[in-house]
Formats: sequence, C-alpha cells, structure tokens
Amino acid sequence: MKKLTLLSFGLWLMGQSLLAQGTVESYNRAFSLQDKFKDKVFYANVTPQWIGSSSLFWYVQNAPQGKTYILIDAQKKTHTHLFDHNKLALELTLATDKPVDALKLPLQSLKVTEALDSLYFVYNSYNWTYAIKQNSLKKGDKVVAVKEEYWGKVDTEREGKPVISPDKKLSAFVKDNNLYVKDLKTGIEKALSTSGTKEDYYSAYPYWSPDSKKVAVMRIHGAETRQLYLIESSPADQFQPKLQTRDYVKPGDVLPARTPVIFDIASGDRKVASNDLFKSQMDLKGFEWLPDSKSVLFEYNQRGHQVYRVLEMSAETGEIKTLVEETAKTFVNYTRYFRQTVNNGKEMIWMSERDNWNHLYLYDRLTGTVKNQITKGAWYVRDVLNVDEKKREIIFSANGMKANEDPYLVRYYRIRFDGTGLTCLTPEEGMHQAWFSDDKKYLVDVYSMVNKAPVTVLRSAADGKIIMPLEKADISELLKAGWIAPEPFVAKGRDGKTDIWGIIYRPTNFDATKKYPVIEYIYAGPGSQYTPKTFISYNRNMSALAELGFILIQLDGMGTSFRSKAFEEICYKNLKDAGFPDRILWAKAAAAKYPYMDIERMGIFGASAGGQEAMGAVLFHPEHYKAAYSSCGCHDNRMDKIWWNEQWMSYPVDSSYIASSNVENAHLLTRPLMLVVGEMDDNVDPSTTYKVCNELIKANKDFELVVLPGVPHTMGGDYGEHKRFDFFVKNLMGVTPPSWDKVVIKK
Repeated sequence: MKKLTLLSFGLWLMGQSLLAQGTVESYNRAFSLQDKFKDKVFYANVTPQWIGSSSLFWYVQNAPQGKTYILIDAQKKTHTHLFDHNKLALELTLATDKPVDALKLPLQSLKVTEALDSLYFVYNSYNWTYAIKQNSLKKGDKVVAVKEEYWGKVDTEREGKPVISPDKKLSAFVKDNNLYVKDLKTGIEKALSTSGTKEDYYSAYPYWSPDSKKVAVMRIHGAETRQLYLIESSPADQFQPKLQTRDYVKPGDVLPARTPVIFDIASGDRKVASNDLFKSQMDLKGFEWLPDSKSVLFEYNQRGHQVYRVLEMSAETGEIKTLVEETAKTFVNYTRYFRQTVNNGKEMIWMSERDNWNHLYLYDRLTGTVKNQITKGAWYVRDVLNVDEKKREIIFSANGMKANEDPYLVRYYRIRFDGTGLTCLTPEEGMHQAWFSDDKKYLVDVYSMVNKAPVTVLRSAADGKIIMPLEKADISELLKAGWIAPEPFVAKGRDGKTDIWGIIYRPTNFDATKKYPVIEYIYAGPGSQYTPKTFISYNRNMSALAELGFILIQLDGMGTSFRSKAFEEICYKNLKDAGFPDRILWAKAAAAKYPYMDIERMGIFGASAGGQEAMGAVLFHPEHYKAAYSSCGCHDNRMDKIWWNEQWMSYPVDSSYIASSNVENAHLLTRPLMLVVGEMDDNVDPSTTYKVCNELIKANKDFELVVLPGVPHTMGGDYGEHKRFDFFVKNLMGVTPPSWDKVVIKK
C-alpha cells in the first residue's frame, strides 16, 4: 500500500511537471501574442480627415509595404497621393540628420490647408511646416506638453474671464463676489450687485442677451468640496512619501444651490427666479438666451434624478415656466441628452426615453407642448450629428432598427422634423462609424464586426449610395499568424424573451476535444454597452489570457444601455445585480452548445465598476463563479464619485447602498479572490479596497491583495496582468504557475 502511495505521488509529481512545462509555453505564447499579431492587418484603421469646407479629405492607407497618405476628391471621385512622400522624407532627413523612411513618415497631428499647398505637423517634438509645391520644409517651435487637469476638479465658478457683450461695448465680470459691467470705451466699471458674499456669490460665467441690454447669471450658495487624500509612497523626485489631494464629491454630500438672476444694464433692475420648480438641485445649468432677448432657457436636474426640467425665465417679469418635464419612478437618464432650439427659437428638438426607447421629439417652445415625435419604434437613437433648419432634416445614428441581427450595431440615418423620410445611409450589416463632410453632402463610412474585417467606402449623404470604394481590410497575414475570430453568441435572458449578446474568445491552439475553464471579463456599469462590436486583432483584456488555455467570454446583461429603458433600469438601487441572472443563463447556454466550455471552473475579472462586479460575483453567486480578480473596484457606492453613483442608486443614501456593498457583504466570501489597487487612483477612492480588506480580515477570510505604488486607476498593468494569469491558472486549472524567471515577457 505504501509503495502504491509513493508511486501515485510520483506520477502526480510527473504530471505536475508536465503541466508546469506546458504552462511555461502557454505563458510565453500569451506574453508574445500581441507582438505576433502586430502589423498583420492591412488597409484598415482608416480615419478620414475632411479638409475645411471642401469635398476633399485625406487618410493614411496602411499597406504591407508601408503607410501612404491618400487624398480623395469626393466630387471628382479621384484617388491620389496627398504629397510626394519621397520628397518630404528627404527634407526631414536633411533637416534632422536622421534617416526618414518615405513609407514610415512619422507625422503627428497632421493638418492640411484647404488649398492643398501646405502641411502642418509635429515630428520629433517640434512643429513643422511643409510647402508642398515649393518642396520647402520649415522647423517651428518645440511642442510644449500641456499638463492634463484632473478630471474631477470642481468648478466653483468663482473665477472667469470678462465676457464681452454682442455689440462689443461692454464686458461683464465678477469682482469681490459681485457682478460688474465695464464700459470698454471709457473704462468705467459699474456694480450690478452688491449683496454677494463668500458664501453666496455670483458666478463668473455671465450670459449676455443678444441685444446687449441684459445679463443672466447664477447666484450660487456654495458648499464645501470633499477632498480625496492619496499617499504617494514612492515618488520619483524624493525618498519620503507625498500627500496629494483631489476634489472628490461623494453620494450624500451637500451640493451648491443656484438661483438664476437677470440684470437690466440700463435701469439696474434685476429679476430673481423663484426656486419652486428647481429645489433639491443636483445641477442647474444654462443659460440660453432666446433670439428676442425676452427670456432665457436653463435646465434643472433634481437630486435623485427622478425629475428633469427645461425651464424658461422671463427677462421682463422673472416668471418661470416649464417647457419640458421628464419624470421617472427610477431615474431620468440625463446623460442621453440632446436639445436644440430651431425656427428662431419657436421650436425645440428634445431627446427622451419617455416611451421606453431613446427618441427625438419636436416641441412647440411657445406652448411647451410636443408637436410630434420625430423618431419612433423599438430601437435607440444614439447621437444627433446635424440639424438642418432650412431643410428641416436631422442626421442621426441609431441601433436596433434592423430585425434578426445584433441590436447594438450602429447605423446612420436621415429624417425630417415631422418624422417622415427616414432613410438609412449605411445599410450593410456591421458596426458603422461615419465622418461627414462640412456641407453634409458626403460621408466616409467604416464598418466591421468582431468577426468581419473593416470595409471603407465613400457615400452620398443624401441617400447612402456608394460613390466609390476606398479600402477593404486584408487579414490574410493575421490568419497565418494563428488568429481566431471571436464568436458572437446570443442566448435568452432572465425573462426568457430578451436576447443577450456577447462574444466567445478561444486560444489559437484551440482543440474542441479538450475541456477549458471559462473566464468572464465584466464591466456592467450602466450608462453604456461594453462588449466589442468592431474588428480588433488583439483584445488586451481577453486575447492573451485565453492563450493560457481558457475560454474567455464577455456580454452585456440587463442593466446596461442602448436597449430599452426597462432593460437598463434593472440596475436602479440594485447595482449588485450587474446582469448576473442573464450572465449565468448565457454561460449555461454557451456550455450546452459547446461542451468543451467547463463552466464548473468559471472565473471572472474586471476593473473599476467591473472590479466591484467581479467581487460581487463570488459574494452573491459563488455557485457559478469560482474565482475573482478585482482591480480598483468601486466596492461601496457610498465611497465613489457622486455623479455616477447617485444616478443609479439615487438620493438620499439609503439601505440599497448597503445591500449592494461588497464592504458590507465581504463576510460572504467563500471563493478565491485577488484584490488589486493603485495607490494613486483618483477615479475610485483606494480606501474602498482597503475597507473591503478590513472586513475580510475581520471575517477571517483568505484573500490576496496587490498594491501598486504610484499607479492610478488600472486593471493592473504588466505586473497585475501577470498576477492575474497566475491567479486563474492556480485556482481554475489547479496548476502551480511557473516561476517568473522562466517566463519570457514580450510587450
């Protein structure tokens, strides 16, 4: 018996050794995959640039021999080189004493004059001008890097430049918390208000009426801005750590309150709006003066997002009336926004989800009533690209209009204000991206799918007819390198009716006779849709991880956007749902069709909202998800930024925040978990992750924590990616990952 046991142990060790060797090979394949697929797709990545208001545009053609700058004349249907590549390459070589390849011209931020006589571009950190006909190259100033401002900085509106009146005679500005005007000819200043204080002050963004006789401005009752504190443990310029702070407003925080005020310059009279129609403000924004200078429009977003109003204030009486009112028991999705006044201010185009789908409406501005619904149906308006008041036509993009295909595929359309004349401009199946000429006569259309290479055509913007083909991507070299297209897959959701769409990634050495653990990449935050729909040769979240011997999946369950409002509002006060009832059914349907998908060994990973959801998966659905990698997770919605969390979890902060919290529910953990956090994350408060750790420690739970010094919001970077590989190999394959010094990392 003892000999048998030793023999078994020896066989086990041998098996582990073979598995480990295979794992080393798979790691090396995974880390080299991006390089393997690099530069293997040709005649793709077309990004056209229209030249001024002409019918001309240029783009870079990516051919096997190199890149060429192509000029198209849409009117003449001609296809030529934008300039002589050899001449410019020679001039750059002479100017820099460094050889420049004519088919690898490193031109950044290229601009072309409408006369086609000059190029302006950045090369080697300098601005350059090239006169094409004269073949003359001139070196300009060194490019000064502009430091990006922190995205979350709160604008208190205390500082701003003077605003010049339309007749150029006066300027309006704020001084000592009050509003002033200055006569630009005499230099004489006049205070329009005197009651402003540090706590109650006038905004530094005044709005002049078209006739230059009045100024509209917000009076603001300020609120203290919460600060996020970050310890930079290992700064590059000193040995000791640094404390950094950021503006960071969280759910439940007190917000500023705004009151519209209109000043008459000549008389000094002012009209102060009553706040009856805009109490409990999340935001009060505007203004837009109407052409007759008699009133202004502004918009009110109620705290909790269940009311949104477009309001009109009379400059003569100060009275407020409601033009548009959106209400919802869950939330008004104010980010699905479009408003434009037309017909000299008498009409207004408005976007709304009021009939369960995102559509456009034409309003009578004078009466505040809907004249007609412009777009209608079980589909979703995405963006308005152009409103032509003369023709009374709109160009817009939408998805879901065509039956029996992926409902997320975007196409472009024309329609009249009265809802007639709906015309599809990009009819082929695929995810379309269009660039319109300035006069809206032409469009360049690039379309593809995750499993279909891009096609680029020039179309008429009147009817969508193809004027001339431009490029058709060649992926033959990519296929020779072993690339396998991801597979779109659809299954029914929790209601048994709704189609849930996703994709499946397989390794390049895929063998249908083997069993593969399955890993889901998740980002299910409402407000958008996340599963890729366009062609990409290398998916940074999924391709390499699949190469280790996993099947990777991604899908959009209920709670995400661009379907019906009912589809998205599943998330209301319930972010922990994250579409999991749909995700689990989808995975089971895929495994039923493909038995090589072993969903008994199912993992999940994500970052940010996806980090919250990945951890939530093993807390709330441990029967399905057996291991989770969670990076920079928003683990408790009370800790995260106000604008995203109150939109979906509402206001005031209540027990629903606790029910969705990974911090409050950390004690439920029964599966392997790796938490990753960048110590300089100013998107999601890093303390959210530390709070989760604290609760896990209190509950005596085993978990792994990776803290990345100096790193901002992240999935994990190169180091975190390697840790993620090891985590899933160990916990889903049951294999000890190879020593890091045995793995060749190529980036």
